[in-house]
Amino acid sequence: MTQTLFAESGQRMPRIGEKIAVREIYGRTLAELGRDNMDVVALDADLSASTKSAIFAKAFPERFFNAGVAEQNMIGMAAGLASCGKIPFASTFAVFATGRAFEQIRNSVAYPRLNVKIVASHAGIGVGEDGASHQAIEDMALMRALPHMSVLVPADAVEANQMVHAAAAWAGPVYMRMGRTPVPTIFDDGYTFVIGRAKSVYRPLEGAPQVTLIGVGSMVAECLQAARKLRECGVEASVLNCSSVKPLDNEAIVAAARESGAVVTAEEHSVVGGLGSAVAEVLSQYCPVPMAFVGLKDCFGQSGKPAELMEYYALTAEDIFQAASKLVAGRRTP
Repeated sequence: MTQTLFAESGQRMPRIGEKIAVREIYGRTLAELGRDNMDVVALDADLSASTKSAIFAKAFPERFFNAGVAEQNMIGMAAGLASCGKIPFASTFAVFATGRAFEQIRNSVAYPRLNVKIVASHAGIGVGEDGASHQAIEDMALMRALPHMSVLVPADAVEANQMVHAAAAWAGPVYMRMGRTPVPTIFDDGYTFVIGRAKSVYRPLEGAPQVTLIGVGSMVAECLQAARKLRECGVEASVLNCSSVKPLDNEAIVAAARESGAVVTAEEHSVVGGLGSAVAEVLSQYCPVPMAFVGLKDCFGQSGKPAELMEYYALTAEDIFQAASKLVAGRRTP
């Protein structure tokens, strides 16, 4: 699917390490879906230039619906279209999609289990200068708490492309979370995304890892950097990309924890109710191990440059490295 996207759009395959905003890939992939499936429709809440659903709107204006600054109405419209057999993709900023329209998502989409795909951009503190009012740091917690709702977060452009296709084929409601800023390309065209499956993206050169780093979204690249730094310091780590936050790959998480004996989770989201909470819920039942949580510590963001905010809120590779180092040192202490 990834190769098809870049070939048909006239774009070359991104190189490993090349930075691309996943919302740009979302817009291109949505247009590709529109060509392949006449039942795919798109909705937006007057932010299509930012969410990139404008690419679909330009290609298929008769199947694009701008609800204006009325997110609740957009979700209601999407539910109605889904009830008629369409596959609606509804987009806006994550803070508006999950905050303003929560009741409509709950009662009109999740409760009747309608086939609505909510693809929200500008999640996390990477929104930057727009500040706390626009930085969704609780959206994964809200969406994963809803029965029937799947929660997906791509780590890079390659995974984002495959994730949109997977969401379209998935029977039932989906919440897909995207950031604003470009992220490094991690995967090549041999990568395959599957809903409900976590993927190992880094392993020790030999032997078992001493710690497992479990990341989601933009933090997967940070986990990889942290794992390389740990290796330089004589500590071997494994990295698990948990892009399917719900359904969660319990088997892979338990196996990784059992192998390493220590886990660090990393997310550009509050530590309350997000990936770390989901992983802890699983491990507390099936494989209790020492854990550390890298994420926003029950606080809102603020206005600032994205890179500066990531450092201020301790969401960098260095912070993951430090958390992992403390866990490993603690296990070594008699």
